[in-house]
Amino acid sequence: MPLNRRKFLKRSAVTGAGVAIGGAAAAPAQASGQVPARPSGEEARGGSGRPSKRYALTVMGTTDLHGHVFNWDYFKDAEYSDAAGNAMGLARISTLVEEVRRERGRENTLLLDAGDTIQGTPLTYYYAKVDPITAKGGPVHPMARAMNAIGYDAAALGNHEFNYGIETLRKFEGQLRFPLLGANAVDAKTLRPAFPPYFMKKFAVKGAPPVTVAVLGLTNPGIAVWDKALVEGKLKFPGLEEQAAVWVPKLRSMGADVVVVSAHSGTDGSSSYGDQLPYVENAAVNVAKRVPGVDAILVGHAHREIAELKVVNEESGRTVVLSEPLCYAERLTLFDVELVFAKGRWSVESVSASLRNANAVADDPRITRLLRDEHAKVVEYVNQVVGRATQTLTTVDARYKDAPIIDLITKVQEDVVRAALVGTEFASLPVLAQASPFSRTSEIPAGEVTIRDLSGLYVYDNTLVAKVLTGAQVRAYLEFSAEYYVQTAADVVVDVDKLTNAGGRPDYNYDYVSGLRYDIDIAQPAGSRIKNLSFGGAALDDAQRFVLAVNNYRANGGGAFPFVASAQEVWSESTEIRTRIAEWVTAKGVLDPNDFASVDWRLTRAGVPVF
Repeated sequence: MPLNRRKFLKRSAVTGAGVAIGGAAAAPAQASGQVPARPSGEEARGGSGRPSKRYALTVMGTTDLHGHVFNWDYFKDAEYSDAAGNAMGLARISTLVEEVRRERGRENTLLLDAGDTIQGTPLTYYYAKVDPITAKGGPVHPMARAMNAIGYDAAALGNHEFNYGIETLRKFEGQLRFPLLGANAVDAKTLRPAFPPYFMKKFAVKGAPPVTVAVLGLTNPGIAVWDKALVEGKLKFPGLEEQAAVWVPKLRSMGADVVVVSAHSGTDGSSSYGDQLPYVENAAVNVAKRVPGVDAILVGHAHREIAELKVVNEESGRTVVLSEPLCYAERLTLFDVELVFAKGRWSVESVSASLRNANAVADDPRITRLLRDEHAKVVEYVNQVVGRATQTLTTVDARYKDAPIIDLITKVQEDVVRAALVGTEFASLPVLAQASPFSRTSEIPAGEVTIRDLSGLYVYDNTLVAKVLTGAQVRAYLEFSAEYYVQTAADVVVDVDKLTNAGGRPDYNYDYVSGLRYDIDIAQPAGSRIKNLSFGGAALDDAQRFVLAVNNYRANGGGAFPFVASAQEVWSESTEIRTRIAEWVTAKGVLDPNDFASVDWRLTRAGVPVF
């Protein structure tokens, strides 16, 4: 669809008052009649002995909400709880936000988000696919309703914003009463911003010029890999550091006294897509170190909790403060910014960051009333029965044992791809399939199987792609996958809690491959672990061609697995793999491991099985 350049130009216009907005022009925040608890516009003595004005601003932030409005686990059909005692949801965040606004003065606060809003729960899936917001006369997205009601000022785009396509994203954007920012989301042809790059707001100070705050939004360049099919030829995503270096000086020249970056990017400098892109995935610290003029960075994407991280800018020598609140609306970041007015200008004197915990408050009843009907619809949807299971299936040990529940995924993928290739030149090629143990807690209980059971197994909105690989390439693929295991000598007792995630690799970047037989020798160094690799009872022929049924994330290069991104693509579809699993179970009626389970691989040491 068109990228609505005209709408963007209107949204990011500079008003006569000097307030640039990624939406309707924002009125300057008015000073209250009383002096708030924190200093706002009070006088202090400057170095010259003359009185100088001071101002205290609080910037609040969330990130990686992933569709969590309430403290509810749709997969378990119960209130959310974990071992750490966390609570989640925008209804809790709303309570925290109002608490801060009462403490600091609403007129002295700003509320931001760092992206990944409209994907991640059955609620977001329902309003993208079941009762889509894009339909004529369709509903307002529950996340838009909640965030509008809470009073967000701006949000950065996350990579998962693109999972349902640009049309859904644009519809969501149009339902918001605040701008979605993305300075590094540009039109593929013109290279001009396709979304507002920034947001600016003035805060009134009694007896002094207003304080101008600029918020620069940066999304993740990995979108070009992970959602290639949806954005290729439409959008490009330059690096965060590169685009911040362009925009921060502009914002300063436009009069920004404070520059806050809302960045959907982690802090450790890593990239899950290897060298497929020239831009760093987790680049927030790079921006802090190398782009002068930034005061604070709201960090997202990595699903980590960072109360406060201080980084010294290499050029200016000034300290930049970073904070990442825990995902799913479990934490709220507070940046406390102290400014002083001297020599005719405002300057930042200090920035500190802290977190508030959603488990310390109750849901805001205003948000509960607002969205109880939408929540009820989703609960009813996910509890639909689609079949019966003959036994309980679980992912609890799927990281280190070939588990039937993961075989269900590969079996469905194999069947779908085989059927799709009938009548094509690739119909005679054997079909293999990959799948990952996404969750360590998924369970399909014996008895009735519901949509929520299957959704808990396959939590991502991935779609299916068919790629052609040779036997040699499959071997290399498996060796790369096996790097997930920590090398463990034959005489060492295996501790399953320390066996996996070598080098920090997440579970979703470890793949089973069905249709083959192979051992993974964890006593061997990475790159030499795949043993006894066979197909059809004979040693694998490196020259033989296979069709690999693979999810779109992996097919586009997610995880940087070798060969697959550049391999010949022979088929793809837009139906989610989760939906295909539900269709398969519905058609069978009975979920029996005899119909899909097989032992394709095992962990060994010197030829001896580990388990």
